[in-house]
Amino acid sequence: MKVDGRCHCGSVRFEAEVDPAKVVICHCTDCQTLSGSAFRTVVPAAEGTFRLLAGRLKRYVKTGESGNEREQTFCPDCGTPVYSAPVGPQPKVVALPVGAIRQRDALVPSDQYWSRSAQAWLRTLADIPARETQPAFGARGEIGLGPAE
Repeated sequence: MKVDGRCHCGSVRFEAEVDPAKVVICHCTDCQTLSGSAFRTVVPAAEGTFRLLAGRLKRYVKTGESGNEREQTFCPDCGTPVYSAPVGPQPKVVALPVGAIRQRDALVPSDQYWSRSAQAWLRTLADIPARETQPAFGARGEIGLGPAE
């Protein structure tokens, strides 16, 4: 499946070929930190198919608990993660964060990694109230529905 994506500010754009059956959720603490959330959802791009269409990437290398080094790339302007990959020359398989891909609705996870690090509250997610949109937040942290309230 051909996918395309972009960073939050739009200065970085990319495309790649992915297999929708290979989407995974990673609960490792590095992915929690890198995503700013409880987990990161990624899909590997077929080897050599990732193409940067616009912008430039900032890179750094992180050594994981396993001792393996992973290159982390992101937009230098807005900080959106673009891919992670083994350190080394191209072409290679890169893991794309599903949230940066325009076709993300078609990319449903089929496996989860590092479940020992998963946040316990994820098991109760279906019990937490859900809103269709975000309420307005005031400067002091108060939550309301906006000026007409």
